[in-house]
Amino acid sequence: MTEAVSRRTPGTPCWVSLIVHGLSATQDFYGALFGWEFKPGPEQLGPYVRGSLHGEEIAGIGQLPPDRHLPIAWTTYLATDDADATAETIRSCGGTVAVGPLDAGPAGRLAIASDPNGAVFGVWQAARHMGTRLWGAPGTPVWNELITRETSSVAKFYQAVFGYEVQAVVSADFDYQTLHLDGRPVAALHGVGHALPRDRGPHWMTYFEVEDTDVAAARVVELGGHILQPPREGTSGRLATVSDPEGAAFTIVRSGEG
Repeated sequence: MTEAVSRRTPGTPCWVSLIVHGLSATQDFYGALFGWEFKPGPEQLGPYVRGSLHGEEIAGIGQLPPDRHLPIAWTTYLATDDADATAETIRSCGGTVAVGPLDAGPAGRLAIASDPNGAVFGVWQAARHMGTRLWGAPGTPVWNELITRETSSVAKFYQAVFGYEVQAVVSADFDYQTLHLDGRPVAALHGVGHALPRDRGPHWMTYFEVEDTDVAAARVVELGGHILQPPREGTSGRLATVSDPEGAAFTIVRSGEG
């Protein structure tokens, strides 16, 4: 278990959030699954709460206006020292900025953007709120990965915007590139070709640590969620891809390091 208290290197995944129709029901789901407790957060974009473990903030959940019908999905936020400058770079590199940059009260400044292939991500310029403050414990995000058709072109976009060093897995049948900052891996790009879900398109996937992948997957179903890919062994540990009752997909993993 590690607590984060310092400002992240630009490009580091620093926060995850989810915007849903039923805020109360979603709190019940993640509270029961991960043990999160909730407290109010900035409401510039509508009702919003932050989930926490052991008093440390983990993730955010907001509520969509009743007349908005957007895809329900977890959003990975990447750290920046200047949200406005990053937004301009995103645009100049072929991405789109859909929201902001705007202030989230004294917490910081944010933008919501998408890469040239349409995968949505957030940009976070921290002020009082540094982002996720705990990782390595069950219920905390431990990895973020872009699921896309192929990685070569989009890797150039993320390199240009955030300055990543990219290390590719050399394989004829596995399209995977790891994004590094300061010599350490912080995220990855995974090209899945025609296996990309048609109803979702390219998207960032959040991995959450659990004590037991099989038990957690069964709990997801008990709480009204769904199993998208059943528990299996992977390079990072035993994992399963699931969704909450509103359809937001995420991966649960038992890495053996938590």
